[in-house]
Amino acid sequence: MANYRENYEAWRMAKHLPAELKTELAQIAGDEAEIEDRFYQDLTFGTAGLRGKLGVGTNRMNEFVVARATKALAKVILAHGEDKKARGVAIAHDCRIMSPEFARVCAEVLAAHGIKVYLFDALRPTPELSFAVRHFGCIAGLNITASHNPKEYNGYKVYWAEGSQIKDDIADAVLAAMEDIGMFDEAGRTDFDEAVSDGLIEIIGKDVDEAYYKAVMSVSMDDEAVDKDIKIVFTPLNGTGNIPVRTVLARMGYKNVTVVKEQEAPDGRFPTVGYPNPEDPAAFKLAAELGRDINADILIATDPDADRLAVQVMEDGVAIPFNGNQIGALLIHYILMQKKRQGTLSDKAAIIKSIVTGDMGKAIAGAYGVKVFEVLTGFKNISELPNIWDKTDEYEYVFGYEESIGFNAGNFVRDKDAVSTALLLAEMAGYYKKRGKNLRAVLEELYETYGYFAEKTVAIALEGIAGKERIGRMMTGIRTLFPETIGDAAAVRTVDYNSGEVRDVKTGETSVTDIERTNAFECRYADGSWFTLRPSGTEPKIKLYIYTKAEDAAASQQKVADIEATVRAVLDKIE
Repeated sequence: MANYRENYEAWRMAKHLPAELKTELAQIAGDEAEIEDRFYQDLTFGTAGLRGKLGVGTNRMNEFVVARATKALAKVILAHGEDKKARGVAIAHDCRIMSPEFARVCAEVLAAHGIKVYLFDALRPTPELSFAVRHFGCIAGLNITASHNPKEYNGYKVYWAEGSQIKDDIADAVLAAMEDIGMFDEAGRTDFDEAVSDGLIEIIGKDVDEAYYKAVMSVSMDDEAVDKDIKIVFTPLNGTGNIPVRTVLARMGYKNVTVVKEQEAPDGRFPTVGYPNPEDPAAFKLAAELGRDINADILIATDPDADRLAVQVMEDGVAIPFNGNQIGALLIHYILMQKKRQGTLSDKAAIIKSIVTGDMGKAIAGAYGVKVFEVLTGFKNISELPNIWDKTDEYEYVFGYEESIGFNAGNFVRDKDAVSTALLLAEMAGYYKKRGKNLRAVLEELYETYGYFAEKTVAIALEGIAGKERIGRMMTGIRTLFPETIGDAAAVRTVDYNSGEVRDVKTGETSVTDIERTNAFECRYADGSWFTLRPSGTEPKIKLYIYTKAEDAAASQQKVADIEATVRAVLDKIE
Protein backbone atom coordinates (compact mmCIF):
# COMPACT_ATOMS: atom_id res chain seq x y z
CA MET A 1 0.00 0.00 0.00
CA ALA A 2 1.03 3.65 -0.20
CA ASN A 3 3.37 5.04 2.43
CA TYR A 4 1.97 6.67 5.52
CA ARG A 5 2.48 10.23 4.27
CA GLU A 6 0.54 9.55 1.08
CA ASN A 7 -2.26 8.03 3.12
CA TYR A 8 -2.31 10.99 5.45
CA GLU A 9 -2.56 13.44 2.56
CA ALA A 10 -5.33 11.38 0.95
CA TRP A 11 -7.37 11.66 4.13
CA ARG A 12 -6.70 15.40 4.32
CA MET A 13 -8.13 15.78 0.79
CA ALA A 14 -11.15 13.52 1.35
CA LYS A 15 -14.43 15.32 0.57
CA HIS A 16 -16.80 13.69 3.02
CA LEU A 17 -14.70 13.45 6.15
CA PRO A 18 -16.80 14.24 9.26
CA ALA A 19 -15.85 17.35 11.20
CA GLU A 20 -14.50 15.44 14.20
CA LEU A 21 -12.10 13.46 12.01
CA LYS A 22 -10.96 16.63 10.23
CA THR A 23 -10.23 18.14 13.63
CA GLU A 24 -8.15 15.09 14.59
CA LEU A 25 -6.14 15.42 11.37
CA ALA A 26 -5.41 19.04 12.18
CA GLN A 27 -4.40 18.20 15.74
CA ILE A 28 -1.74 15.69 14.66
CA ALA A 29 -0.38 17.78 11.78
CA GLY A 30 2.98 18.37 13.48
CA ASP A 31 3.38 14.96 15.13
CA GLU A 32 5.21 12.75 12.64
CA ALA A 33 5.26 9.70 14.95
CA GLU A 34 1.48 9.91 15.48
CA ILE A 35 0.85 10.34 11.75
CA GLU A 36 2.99 7.31 11.03
CA ASP A 37 1.22 5.17 13.64
CA ARG A 38 -2.22 6.09 12.29
CA PHE A 39 -1.39 5.67 8.60
CA TYR A 40 1.50 3.20 8.18
CA GLN A 41 -0.87 0.26 7.66
CA ASP A 42 -4.50 -0.69 7.27
CA LEU A 43 -6.07 -1.88 10.51
CA THR A 44 -5.52 -5.61 10.22
CA PHE A 45 -7.81 -8.54 10.87
CA GLY A 46 -6.91 -10.21 14.17
CA THR A 47 -9.29 -12.58 15.97
CA ALA A 48 -12.11 -12.78 13.42
CA GLY A 49 -12.19 -9.12 12.49
CA LEU A 50 -10.90 -5.65 13.28
CA ARG A 51 -9.93 -4.08 16.56
CA GLY A 52 -8.14 -0.80 17.18
CA LYS A 53 -8.20 2.64 18.69
CA LEU A 54 -10.96 4.99 17.62
CA GLY A 55 -9.98 7.90 15.43
CA VAL A 56 -8.89 9.14 12.05
CA GLY A 57 -6.57 7.02 9.92
CA THR A 58 -6.20 3.71 8.12
CA ASN A 59 -4.89 2.11 11.33
CA ARG A 60 -7.86 3.25 13.41
CA MET A 61 -11.52 2.35 13.89
CA ASN A 62 -13.77 4.84 12.07
CA GLU A 63 -16.79 4.71 9.76
CA PHE A 64 -14.68 4.51 6.58
CA VAL A 65 -12.65 1.54 7.81
CA VAL A 66 -15.86 -0.16 8.97
CA ALA A 67 -17.68 0.55 5.69
CA ARG A 68 -14.77 -0.76 3.61
CA ALA A 69 -14.59 -4.00 5.59
CA THR A 70 -18.36 -4.47 5.30
CA LYS A 71 -18.32 -3.87 1.53
CA ALA A 72 -15.66 -6.59 1.31
CA LEU A 73 -17.76 -8.92 3.47
CA ALA A 74 -20.76 -8.28 1.22
CA LYS A 75 -18.68 -9.32 -1.80
CA VAL A 76 -17.63 -12.52 -0.05
CA ILE A 77 -21.23 -13.34 0.88
CA LEU A 78 -22.42 -12.78 -2.68
CA ALA A 79 -19.57 -14.92 -4.01
CA HIS A 80 -21.10 -17.82 -2.08
CA GLY A 81 -24.29 -17.46 -4.13
CA GLU A 82 -27.10 -14.99 -4.75
CA ASP A 83 -29.37 -17.06 -2.50
CA LYS A 84 -27.29 -15.95 0.49
CA LYS A 85 -28.82 -12.46 0.25
CA ALA A 86 -32.10 -13.66 1.69
CA ARG A 87 -30.46 -15.57 4.54
CA GLY A 88 -29.17 -12.28 5.80
CA VAL A 89 -26.71 -10.96 8.37
CA ALA A 90 -27.45 -10.36 12.06
CA ILE A 91 -25.85 -7.23 13.54
CA ALA A 92 -25.34 -6.36 17.20
CA HIS A 93 -23.27 -3.81 19.09
CA ASP A 94 -22.03 -3.16 22.61
CA CYS A 95 -21.89 -0.06 24.81
CA ARG A 96 -18.73 1.47 23.37
CA ILE A 97 -18.24 4.89 21.86
CA MET A 98 -19.40 4.81 18.20
CA SER A 99 -20.74 1.25 18.47
CA PRO A 100 -24.35 2.13 17.47
CA GLU A 101 -23.09 4.32 14.64
CA PHE A 102 -20.78 1.63 13.27
CA ALA A 103 -23.58 -0.96 13.46
CA ARG A 104 -25.79 1.35 11.41
CA VAL A 105 -23.03 1.81 8.82
CA CYS A 106 -22.76 -1.97 8.49
CA ALA A 107 -26.52 -2.28 7.98
CA GLU A 108 -26.54 0.43 5.30
CA VAL A 109 -23.69 -1.21 3.38
CA LEU A 110 -25.18 -4.71 3.44
CA ALA A 111 -28.63 -3.43 2.46
CA ALA A 112 -27.07 -1.57 -0.47
CA HIS A 113 -25.83 -4.94 -1.72
CA GLY A 114 -29.32 -6.43 -1.43
CA ILE A 115 -28.42 -8.46 1.66
CA LYS A 116 -31.10 -8.82 4.34
CA VAL A 117 -30.11 -7.36 7.72
CA TYR A 118 -31.37 -8.25 11.21
CA LEU A 119 -30.31 -5.30 13.36
CA PHE A 120 -30.79 -5.34 17.14
CA ASP A 121 -32.73 -2.33 18.43
CA ALA A 122 -30.14 -1.59 21.12
CA LEU A 123 -26.98 -3.01 22.64
CA ARG A 124 -26.83 -6.76 23.21
CA PRO A 125 -24.26 -9.23 24.60
CA THR A 126 -21.96 -10.95 22.13
CA PRO A 127 -23.38 -14.45 22.79
CA GLU A 128 -26.85 -13.25 21.80
CA LEU A 129 -25.43 -12.19 18.42
CA SER A 130 -24.07 -15.70 17.93
CA PHE A 131 -27.47 -17.05 18.97
CA ALA A 132 -29.27 -14.73 16.53
CA VAL A 133 -27.17 -15.96 13.60
CA ARG A 134 -28.30 -19.53 14.33
CA HIS A 135 -31.85 -18.47 15.25
CA PHE A 136 -32.50 -16.75 11.91
CA GLY A 137 -30.36 -19.12 9.83
CA CYS A 138 -28.18 -16.21 8.71
CA ILE A 139 -25.21 -16.56 6.40
CA ALA A 140 -23.16 -14.29 8.69
CA GLY A 141 -23.16 -12.00 11.71
CA LEU A 142 -21.45 -8.76 12.69
CA ASN A 143 -20.76 -7.49 16.17
CA ILE A 144 -19.40 -4.04 16.93
CA THR A 145 -17.38 -4.57 20.10
CA ALA A 146 -13.88 -4.35 21.49
CA SER A 147 -14.65 -6.78 24.30
CA HIS A 148 -12.58 -5.83 27.36
CA ASN A 149 -10.18 -3.32 25.75
CA PRO A 150 -9.84 0.19 27.22
CA LYS A 151 -12.36 2.87 26.26
CA GLU A 152 -10.20 4.21 23.40
CA TYR A 153 -10.85 1.02 21.41
CA ASN A 154 -13.61 -0.42 19.32
CA GLY A 155 -13.83 -3.45 17.08
CA TYR A 156 -15.65 -5.43 14.43
CA LYS A 157 -16.20 -9.17 14.77
CA VAL A 158 -17.42 -11.30 11.89
CA TYR A 159 -19.39 -14.53 12.35
CA TRP A 160 -20.32 -17.18 9.82
CA ALA A 161 -23.41 -19.33 9.39
CA GLU A 162 -22.77 -21.68 12.33
CA GLY A 163 -22.75 -18.68 14.70
CA SER A 164 -19.01 -18.91 15.34
CA GLN A 165 -16.37 -16.33 14.48
CA ILE A 166 -14.93 -16.62 10.99
CA LYS A 167 -11.74 -18.56 10.42
CA ASP A 168 -8.90 -17.86 8.02
CA ASP A 169 -10.69 -18.95 4.83
CA ILE A 170 -13.38 -16.28 5.18
CA ALA A 171 -11.03 -13.72 6.76
CA ASP A 172 -8.56 -14.09 3.89
CA ALA A 173 -11.35 -13.69 1.34
CA VAL A 174 -12.52 -10.49 3.07
CA LEU A 175 -8.97 -9.13 3.13
CA ALA A 176 -8.53 -9.90 -0.56
CA ALA A 177 -11.80 -8.16 -1.40
CA MET A 178 -10.75 -5.10 0.62
CA GLU A 179 -7.74 -4.57 -1.64
CA ASP A 180 -10.05 -3.62 -4.51
CA ILE A 181 -12.13 -1.18 -2.45
CA GLY A 182 -11.07 2.43 -1.97
CA MET A 183 -11.33 3.88 1.50
CA PHE A 184 -13.53 6.72 0.27
CA ASP A 185 -15.62 4.92 -2.35
CA GLU A 186 -19.06 6.52 -2.10
CA ALA A 187 -20.90 3.64 -3.74
CA GLY A 188 -22.23 0.68 -1.77
CA ARG A 189 -24.20 2.38 0.99
CA THR A 190 -27.93 3.04 1.13
CA ASP A 191 -30.29 5.25 3.11
CA PHE A 192 -31.08 3.60 6.43
CA ASP A 193 -34.74 4.61 6.71
CA GLU A 194 -35.47 3.57 3.13
CA ALA A 195 -33.90 0.17 3.72
CA VAL A 196 -36.04 -0.31 6.85
CA SER A 197 -39.14 0.71 4.91
CA ASP A 198 -38.25 -1.72 2.10
CA GLY A 199 -37.74 -4.57 4.58
CA LEU A 200 -34.05 -5.01 3.81
CA ILE A 201 -33.22 -3.92 7.35
CA GLU A 202 -35.36 -5.56 10.03
CA ILE A 203 -35.12 -4.25 13.59
CA ILE A 204 -35.10 -7.14 16.07
CA GLY A 205 -35.42 -7.21 19.84
CA LYS A 206 -37.64 -8.80 22.48
CA ASP A 207 -38.60 -11.94 20.55
CA VAL A 208 -34.94 -12.87 20.08
CA ASP A 209 -34.21 -12.00 23.72
CA GLU A 210 -36.89 -14.38 24.91
CA ALA A 211 -35.66 -17.22 22.71
CA TYR A 212 -32.10 -16.63 23.94
CA TYR A 213 -33.15 -16.52 27.61
CA LYS A 214 -35.03 -19.80 27.22
CA ALA A 215 -31.92 -21.43 25.74
CA VAL A 216 -29.68 -20.01 28.49
CA MET A 217 -31.90 -21.39 31.23
CA SER A 218 -31.60 -24.85 29.68
CA VAL A 219 -27.96 -25.10 30.84
CA SER A 220 -29.11 -25.51 34.46
CA MET A 221 -27.85 -28.81 35.86
CA ASP A 222 -29.84 -28.98 39.10
CA ASP A 223 -32.84 -26.79 39.86
CA GLU A 224 -33.73 -28.53 43.12
CA ALA A 225 -30.79 -29.17 45.46
CA VAL A 226 -29.56 -25.57 45.33
CA ASP A 227 -29.64 -22.74 47.87
CA LYS A 228 -31.19 -20.02 45.73
CA ASP A 229 -31.00 -17.51 48.57
CA ILE A 230 -27.27 -17.30 47.99
CA LYS A 231 -26.15 -13.66 48.10
CA ILE A 232 -24.71 -12.57 44.77
CA VAL A 233 -23.12 -9.24 43.89
CA PHE A 234 -23.15 -8.67 40.15
CA THR A 235 -21.41 -6.03 38.05
CA PRO A 236 -21.74 -5.71 34.28
CA LEU A 237 -18.87 -3.16 34.35
CA ASN A 238 -21.08 -0.64 32.51
CA GLY A 239 -21.48 -3.09 29.65
CA THR A 240 -24.16 -5.23 28.01
CA GLY A 241 -24.57 -7.89 30.68
CA ASN A 242 -26.88 -6.07 33.09
CA ILE A 243 -30.31 -6.96 31.71
CA PRO A 244 -29.67 -10.50 30.38
CA VAL A 245 -27.76 -11.78 33.42
CA ARG A 246 -30.19 -10.35 35.95
CA THR A 247 -33.20 -11.48 33.93
CA VAL A 248 -32.02 -15.07 33.70
CA LEU A 249 -31.00 -15.28 37.37
CA ALA A 250 -34.33 -13.83 38.49
CA ARG A 251 -36.35 -16.21 36.31
CA MET A 252 -34.40 -19.15 37.71
CA GLY A 253 -35.25 -18.10 41.26
CA TYR A 254 -32.10 -16.25 42.36
CA LYS A 255 -33.72 -13.22 43.96
CA ASN A 256 -30.83 -12.22 46.21
CA VAL A 257 -28.81 -10.50 43.48
CA THR A 258 -27.43 -7.01 44.14
CA VAL A 259 -25.97 -4.98 41.29
CA VAL A 260 -23.10 -2.49 41.66
CA LYS A 261 -25.04 0.72 40.98
CA GLU A 262 -22.05 2.71 39.72
CA GLN A 263 -21.43 0.06 37.05
CA GLU A 264 -25.03 -0.82 36.20
CA ALA A 265 -25.84 1.51 33.28
CA PRO A 266 -24.11 1.02 29.91
CA ASP A 267 -21.32 3.57 29.50
CA GLY A 268 -18.54 3.25 26.95
CA ARG A 269 -16.33 5.61 28.94
CA PHE A 270 -16.13 3.04 31.77
CA PRO A 271 -15.89 5.82 34.37
CA THR A 272 -15.26 3.59 37.39
CA VAL A 273 -12.55 1.39 35.91
CA GLY A 274 -9.92 2.21 33.28
CA TYR A 275 -9.54 -1.37 32.07
CA PRO A 276 -12.96 -3.07 32.04
CA ASN A 277 -11.61 -6.60 32.20
CA PRO A 278 -12.94 -8.89 34.96
CA GLU A 279 -9.82 -11.02 34.49
CA ASP A 280 -8.05 -8.24 36.41
CA PRO A 281 -9.01 -8.44 40.11
CA ALA A 282 -8.88 -4.62 40.24
CA ALA A 283 -12.11 -4.55 38.22
CA PHE A 284 -13.85 -6.07 41.29
CA LYS A 285 -13.00 -3.18 43.62
CA LEU A 286 -16.54 -1.77 43.91
CA ALA A 287 -18.10 -5.23 43.83
CA ALA A 288 -15.88 -6.33 46.73
CA GLU A 289 -16.79 -3.25 48.77
CA LEU A 290 -20.47 -3.94 48.21
CA GLY A 291 -19.93 -7.63 48.95
CA ARG A 292 -18.46 -6.81 52.35
CA ASP A 293 -21.31 -4.44 53.13
CA ILE A 294 -24.04 -6.99 52.46
CA ASN A 295 -22.11 -10.11 53.50
CA ALA A 296 -22.28 -11.60 49.99
CA ASP A 297 -21.31 -15.16 49.10
CA ILE A 298 -19.95 -14.56 45.60
CA LEU A 299 -19.16 -11.69 43.25
CA ILE A 300 -19.69 -12.03 39.49
CA ALA A 301 -18.40 -9.59 36.87
CA THR A 302 -18.99 -9.70 33.12
CA ASP A 303 -16.91 -7.80 30.58
CA PRO A 304 -18.44 -5.04 28.40
CA ASP A 305 -19.80 -7.36 25.70
CA ALA A 306 -20.73 -10.09 28.23
CA ASP A 307 -18.92 -12.96 26.60
CA ARG A 308 -16.36 -13.33 29.41
CA LEU A 309 -16.80 -13.35 33.18
CA ALA A 310 -14.93 -13.90 36.39
CA VAL A 311 -15.96 -14.75 39.94
CA GLN A 312 -14.68 -14.00 43.42
CA VAL A 313 -15.72 -15.67 46.66
CA MET A 314 -16.32 -13.66 49.82
CA GLU A 315 -14.84 -15.32 52.90
CA ASP A 316 -14.61 -13.52 56.27
CA GLY A 317 -14.93 -10.18 54.49
CA VAL A 318 -12.15 -10.93 52.01
CA ALA A 319 -12.76 -11.26 48.27
CA ILE A 320 -10.86 -14.27 46.90
CA PRO A 321 -10.33 -14.11 43.10
CA PHE A 322 -10.39 -17.13 40.77
CA ASN A 323 -8.59 -17.21 37.45
CA GLY A 324 -9.96 -18.70 34.24
CA ASN A 325 -8.26 -22.05 34.70
CA GLN A 326 -9.70 -22.42 38.20
CA ILE A 327 -13.21 -21.41 37.12
CA GLY A 328 -12.99 -23.83 34.21
CA ALA A 329 -11.88 -26.68 36.47
CA LEU A 330 -14.74 -26.01 38.91
CA LEU A 331 -17.31 -25.91 36.09
CA ILE A 332 -15.98 -29.10 34.48
CA HIS A 333 -16.14 -30.92 37.80
CA TYR A 334 -19.66 -29.67 38.54
CA ILE A 335 -21.06 -30.39 35.08
CA LEU A 336 -19.56 -33.87 34.80
CA MET A 337 -20.49 -34.75 38.40
CA GLN A 338 -24.11 -33.77 37.75
CA LYS A 339 -24.25 -35.57 34.42
CA LYS A 340 -22.85 -38.74 35.94
CA ARG A 341 -25.25 -38.51 38.89
CA GLN A 342 -28.20 -38.04 36.52
CA GLY A 343 -27.06 -40.76 34.13
CA THR A 344 -26.72 -38.35 31.20
CA LEU A 345 -22.94 -38.50 30.75
CA SER A 346 -22.53 -39.86 27.22
CA ASP A 347 -19.57 -41.99 26.20
CA LYS A 348 -19.22 -39.47 23.37
CA ALA A 349 -18.87 -36.53 25.77
CA ALA A 350 -16.04 -34.14 24.90
CA ILE A 351 -14.50 -30.98 26.29
CA ILE A 352 -12.45 -28.48 24.28
CA LYS A 353 -9.74 -26.16 25.57
CA SER A 354 -7.09 -23.95 24.02
CA ILE A 355 -3.38 -24.79 23.89
CA VAL A 356 -2.66 -22.06 26.46
CA THR A 357 -5.24 -23.30 28.96
CA GLY A 358 -4.01 -25.34 31.94
CA ASP A 359 -4.20 -29.08 32.47
CA MET A 360 -6.28 -29.31 35.65
CA GLY A 361 -9.58 -29.42 33.76
CA LYS A 362 -8.09 -32.11 31.55
CA ALA A 363 -7.17 -34.18 34.61
CA ILE A 364 -10.70 -33.87 36.01
CA ALA A 365 -12.28 -34.79 32.68
CA GLY A 366 -9.99 -37.80 32.43
CA ALA A 367 -11.24 -39.08 35.79
CA TYR A 368 -14.76 -39.11 34.30
CA GLY A 369 -13.57 -40.77 31.10
CA VAL A 370 -14.27 -37.65 29.05
CA LYS A 371 -12.04 -36.84 26.09
CA VAL A 372 -10.40 -33.39 25.95
CA PHE A 373 -9.45 -31.77 22.66
CA GLU A 374 -6.89 -28.97 22.38
CA VAL A 375 -7.11 -26.25 19.74
CA LEU A 376 -5.53 -22.90 18.98
CA THR A 377 -6.38 -19.89 21.11
CA GLY A 378 -9.72 -18.27 20.33
CA PHE A 379 -13.29 -19.47 20.53
CA LYS A 380 -13.50 -19.59 16.75
CA ASN A 381 -11.22 -22.63 17.07
CA ILE A 382 -13.08 -24.12 20.04
CA SER A 383 -16.37 -23.75 18.15
CA GLU A 384 -15.07 -25.41 15.00
CA LEU A 385 -15.20 -28.88 16.54
CA PRO A 386 -18.88 -28.81 17.61
CA ASN A 387 -19.64 -27.36 14.17
CA ILE A 388 -18.09 -30.52 12.72
CA TRP A 389 -19.74 -32.82 15.28
CA ASP A 390 -23.15 -31.39 14.34
CA LYS A 391 -22.65 -33.21 11.02
CA THR A 392 -20.67 -36.29 12.07
CA ASP A 393 -22.21 -37.04 15.49
CA GLU A 394 -18.76 -38.34 16.45
CA TYR A 395 -18.66 -36.55 19.82
CA GLU A 396 -21.10 -34.76 22.10
CA TYR A 397 -19.93 -31.25 22.94
CA VAL A 398 -20.19 -30.65 26.68
CA PHE A 399 -18.01 -27.65 27.49
CA GLY A 400 -15.43 -25.35 25.96
CA TYR A 401 -13.16 -22.90 27.73
CA GLU A 402 -10.07 -20.72 27.70
CA GLU A 403 -7.81 -19.51 30.48
CA SER A 404 -8.82 -15.94 29.57
CA ILE A 405 -12.19 -16.40 31.38
CA GLY A 406 -14.15 -17.54 28.32
CA PHE A 407 -16.62 -20.41 28.87
CA ASN A 408 -19.44 -22.09 26.97
CA ALA A 409 -21.68 -24.94 28.09
CA GLY A 410 -24.46 -24.87 25.51
CA ASN A 411 -24.98 -25.82 21.89
CA PHE A 412 -27.16 -22.80 21.13
CA VAL A 413 -24.24 -20.32 21.08
CA ARG A 414 -20.94 -20.88 19.30
CA ASP A 415 -18.89 -18.37 21.25
CA LYS A 416 -18.04 -17.52 24.83
CA ASP A 417 -21.19 -16.86 26.86
CA ALA A 418 -21.01 -15.01 30.15
CA VAL A 419 -24.80 -15.03 30.56
CA SER A 420 -25.24 -18.81 30.66
CA THR A 421 -22.00 -19.18 32.62
CA ALA A 422 -23.24 -16.69 35.23
CA LEU A 423 -26.27 -18.93 35.74
CA LEU A 424 -24.06 -22.03 36.09
CA LEU A 425 -21.77 -20.26 38.56
CA ALA A 426 -24.69 -19.09 40.69
CA GLU A 427 -26.15 -22.59 40.66
CA MET A 428 -22.83 -24.24 41.43
CA ALA A 429 -22.18 -21.86 44.35
CA GLY A 430 -25.73 -22.43 45.64
CA TYR A 431 -25.36 -26.19 45.29
CA TYR A 432 -22.23 -26.26 47.42
CA LYS A 433 -23.53 -23.70 49.92
CA LYS A 434 -26.41 -26.04 50.64
CA ARG A 435 -23.73 -28.61 51.52
CA GLY A 436 -21.82 -26.22 53.78
CA LYS A 437 -18.99 -25.33 51.39
CA ASN A 438 -17.96 -22.39 49.26
CA LEU A 439 -16.16 -22.54 45.92
CA ARG A 440 -12.75 -21.96 47.50
CA ALA A 441 -13.20 -25.06 49.64
CA VAL A 442 -14.33 -27.07 46.60
CA LEU A 443 -11.28 -25.93 44.64
CA GLU A 444 -9.03 -26.98 47.51
CA GLU A 445 -10.62 -30.44 47.45
CA LEU A 446 -9.91 -30.66 43.73
CA TYR A 447 -6.27 -29.71 44.34
CA GLU A 448 -5.96 -32.42 46.97
CA THR A 449 -7.40 -34.93 44.53
CA TYR A 450 -5.67 -33.96 41.28
CA GLY A 451 -2.55 -32.09 42.41
CA TYR A 452 -1.72 -28.46 43.06
CA PHE A 453 -1.83 -26.72 39.71
CA ALA A 454 -0.70 -23.11 39.42
CA GLU A 455 -0.61 -20.70 36.53
CA LYS A 456 0.17 -17.16 35.52
CA THR A 457 -0.23 -15.11 32.36
CA VAL A 458 2.26 -12.31 31.79
CA ALA A 459 1.32 -9.72 29.16
CA ILE A 460 4.14 -7.47 27.95
CA ALA A 461 2.80 -4.38 26.16
CA LEU A 462 4.88 -3.15 23.22
CA GLU A 463 3.12 -0.36 21.30
CA GLY A 464 3.61 0.93 17.76
CA ILE A 465 5.85 -0.16 14.91
CA ALA A 466 8.91 -0.62 17.12
CA GLY A 467 6.89 -2.76 19.53
CA LYS A 468 5.49 -4.91 16.74
CA GLU A 469 8.98 -5.52 15.37
CA ARG A 470 10.38 -6.41 18.79
CA ILE A 471 7.57 -8.89 19.38
CA GLY A 472 8.60 -10.52 16.12
CA ARG A 473 12.22 -10.76 17.26
CA MET A 474 11.15 -12.22 20.61
CA MET A 475 9.11 -14.93 18.89
CA THR A 476 12.02 -15.78 16.61
CA GLY A 477 14.55 -15.76 19.43
CA ILE A 478 12.67 -17.95 21.90
CA ARG A 479 12.70 -20.84 19.44
CA THR A 480 16.46 -21.24 19.89
CA LEU A 481 17.06 -19.44 23.18
CA PHE A 482 14.45 -21.24 25.32
CA PRO A 483 15.80 -22.20 28.78
CA GLU A 484 17.05 -25.80 28.65
CA THR A 485 16.69 -26.04 32.44
CA ILE A 486 14.63 -24.17 35.01
CA GLY A 487 15.60 -25.03 38.55
CA ASP A 488 16.16 -28.79 38.62
CA ALA A 489 13.86 -29.48 35.69
CA ALA A 490 15.20 -30.05 32.19
CA ALA A 491 13.30 -29.17 29.02
CA VAL A 492 11.90 -32.34 27.48
CA ARG A 493 9.73 -31.17 24.58
CA THR A 494 9.17 -28.09 22.46
CA VAL A 495 6.29 -27.36 20.09
CA ASP A 496 6.73 -24.73 17.41
CA TYR A 497 3.14 -24.10 16.38
CA ASN A 498 4.34 -21.94 13.49
CA SER A 499 6.07 -24.82 11.72
CA GLY A 500 4.14 -27.61 13.46
CA GLU A 501 7.36 -29.24 14.68
CA VAL A 502 7.28 -31.17 17.95
CA ARG A 503 10.83 -31.84 19.15
CA ASP A 504 12.18 -34.19 21.82
CA VAL A 505 14.86 -32.00 23.40
CA LYS A 506 16.98 -34.91 24.63
CA THR A 507 17.00 -37.07 21.48
CA GLY A 508 16.39 -34.42 18.87
CA GLU A 509 13.66 -36.56 17.31
CA THR A 510 10.85 -34.59 15.70
CA SER A 511 7.22 -35.14 14.76
CA VAL A 512 4.39 -32.91 13.55
CA THR A 513 1.41 -31.66 15.58
CA ASP A 514 -2.04 -31.92 14.02
CA ILE A 515 -3.04 -28.58 15.56
CA GLU A 516 -3.34 -25.70 13.09
CA ARG A 517 -0.39 -23.41 12.51
CA THR A 518 -0.02 -20.21 14.50
CA ASN A 519 2.79 -18.05 15.81
CA ALA A 520 3.30 -19.67 19.22
CA PHE A 521 6.04 -21.62 20.96
CA GLU A 522 5.65 -24.10 23.83
CA CYS A 523 8.30 -25.68 26.05
CA ARG A 524 7.60 -28.46 28.56
CA TYR A 525 9.85 -29.60 31.41
CA ALA A 526 10.50 -32.89 33.18
CA ASP A 527 8.56 -31.86 36.31
CA GLY A 528 5.36 -31.29 34.31
CA SER A 529 5.66 -27.51 34.18
CA TRP A 530 5.52 -25.64 30.86
CA PHE A 531 5.24 -22.27 29.24
CA THR A 532 3.89 -20.93 25.95
CA LEU A 533 4.79 -17.64 24.29
CA ARG A 534 2.59 -15.99 21.66
CA PRO A 535 1.70 -12.52 20.36
CA SER A 536 -1.77 -11.27 21.22
CA GLY A 537 -4.16 -11.36 18.28
CA THR A 538 -6.06 -8.27 19.43
CA GLU A 539 -3.65 -6.06 21.38
CA PRO A 540 -0.05 -4.82 20.99
CA LYS A 541 1.25 -7.37 23.49
CA ILE A 542 3.28 -10.55 23.71
CA LYS A 543 1.88 -13.08 26.18
CA LEU A 544 3.72 -15.60 28.34
CA TYR A 545 1.56 -18.41 29.76
CA ILE A 546 3.07 -20.35 32.68
CA TYR A 547 1.77 -23.63 34.14
CA THR A 548 3.06 -25.83 36.95
CA LYS A 549 1.99 -28.72 39.17
CA ALA A 550 3.39 -29.81 42.54
CA GLU A 551 2.47 -31.59 45.75
CA ASP A 552 1.56 -28.38 47.54
CA ALA A 553 0.52 -24.85 46.63
CA ALA A 554 3.74 -23.15 47.75
CA ALA A 555 5.96 -25.38 45.62
CA SER A 556 3.74 -24.91 42.59
CA GLN A 557 3.76 -21.12 42.98
CA GLN A 558 7.54 -21.12 43.40
CA LYS A 559 7.87 -22.95 40.09
CA VAL A 560 5.71 -20.26 38.46
CA ALA A 561 8.01 -17.55 39.80
CA ASP A 562 11.11 -19.42 38.60
CA ILE A 563 9.75 -19.87 35.09
CA GLU A 564 8.66 -16.23 34.83
CA ALA A 565 12.03 -14.90 35.98
CA THR A 566 14.00 -17.23 33.71
CA VAL A 567 11.96 -16.67 30.54
CA ARG A 568 11.70 -12.91 31.06
CA ALA A 569 15.46 -12.73 31.42
CA VAL A 570 15.76 -14.38 28.00
CA LEU A 571 13.21 -12.01 26.45
CA ASP A 572 14.87 -8.93 27.99
CA LYS A 573 18.07 -9.79 26.14
CA ILE A 574 16.26 -9.71 22.80
CA GLU A 575 16.30 -6.03 21.87
